[in-house]
Amino acid sequence: MNSPSDKPSPTVAWANDSRRAAFEQWLAALVLAHGLKPDTLRPASSDASFRRYLRIDGTASSYIVMDAPPEHEDVRPFVHVAGLIHAASLHAPQVLAQDATNGFLLLSDLGSRLYLAELKSAVAAADSAGVDRLMRAAMSTLVAWQQRVDASSLPAYNDILLRRELALFPEWCVQREFGVTWDTEQQATWAATCDLLVASALAQPTVAVHRDYMPRNLMVCDDAPGGPGILDFQDAVRGPISYDVASMLRDAFISWEEEQELDFAIRYWQQARKVGLPVPADFGEFWKPLEWMGLQRHLKVLGIFCRLKHRDGKPAYSADLPRFFAYAHKVATRYEGLGPLARLIEPLMGATRVDAFY
Repeated sequence: MNSPSDKPSPTVAWANDSRRAAFEQWLAALVLAHGLKPDTLRPASSDASFRRYLRIDGTASSYIVMDAPPEHEDVRPFVHVAGLIHAASLHAPQVLAQDATNGFLLLSDLGSRLYLAELKSAVAAADSAGVDRLMRAAMSTLVAWQQRVDASSLPAYNDILLRRELALFPEWCVQREFGVTWDTEQQATWAATCDLLVASALAQPTVAVHRDYMPRNLMVCDDAPGGPGILDFQDAVRGPISYDVASMLRDAFISWEEEQELDFAIRYWQQARKVGLPVPADFGEFWKPLEWMGLQRHLKVLGIFCRLKHRDGKPAYSADLPRFFAYAHKVATRYEGLGPLARLIEPLMGATRVDAFY
C-alpha cells in the first residue's frame, strides 16, 4: 500500500473513481524507474479535445502526463507520430511509458515557454527582430518536418476527409451558431465551392502534414538542436504541401499584415526549393494554392470552434470567429470562382455587400 506521499496530489480532479484508480495503479509502477514524485502532480494545460496534460516532478527533471479518456481519444496515433518526429531528428515530447488501453502517456517535458506567448510579447514590444527570429525558426523547422518526416504510414488527406472537414461549417457554424438554413441555390453554391477547394488541395504535391502547425502548438526550446518543440501532432496526415504553411501564417490566435505574411511565405518557399521540396518554381504559383488551402482550413475551423461551443461546452473559442471570417472573406473576394462564397458568408459576418455595375 502506498504511503500518503506516494499518492498523486488531490488537486487533480478525475471524472470518476475508477479512472483515478487506474491512473494511480499505472503511475505507481513508474515511480522508481523515473524517480517520480506523485504528490507533485498538477495541471499543466488543457486541450480543445478531451485530452488534458498534467505535470509531475522527478528527481532530475519534470515530466508530462497525457490523460486521454479512451472513449473519446486514442493515444496510439500520438505515439506513432512522436516516433516519426524523433526519427527525423526534430524536437517533440518523447514517449517514456504508455498505457494505450486506458489512455495514459508519460512524456518528456519541453518546458513552459510557449511560442505563442513569446510571439505576442515580441509584437507588443515592437520587437521585429524577435518576431523574425521566432518565425524563421518555425518555418525552418517546418521545412525540415516536410523533408524528413516519413509520411508513408500516415493517413491520406483525401477527398473524403477534406469534405468531412468542410461539412463542419454548414452544420455547426451556419445552422447551430447562426440558426440559418440555406436554400437550394445557396446549397449549390456551397457544393461548388467545396468542389473547387478540394480539387485545389488534391492537385498539390504531398508531404507529412501536422494539421495544426501554429504558434500555440510550438515551444521555445533554445537548447534543443532540433529547433522549436512540436506539440499536438497526433492528427498528422499525408497531404498538401501548403497546408501547414497556411496554418502557421493565418493562425487562430495571432494575425499578420499581408506584407508580413508574404515575407514569411517567401522565406519558407525559398528554403523549400533549396532542399528540393516539391514547390513550384514561381512563387505566385505557390501562393494561390496556399490561400485556397487556407480557406478550406478556415471554414473547417469556423465549424470546429462552433462545435466546441455547442457540443463540448467550450465557448471561449467562438471569440475568434471574426478572425476566421475575415481570413475566409479576404480569400473568397480575391479569386475568380470564389465570389459566390463571399456572398454566402457575408450575412453571417454582419457585412452588407453592394455590387456596383458600370
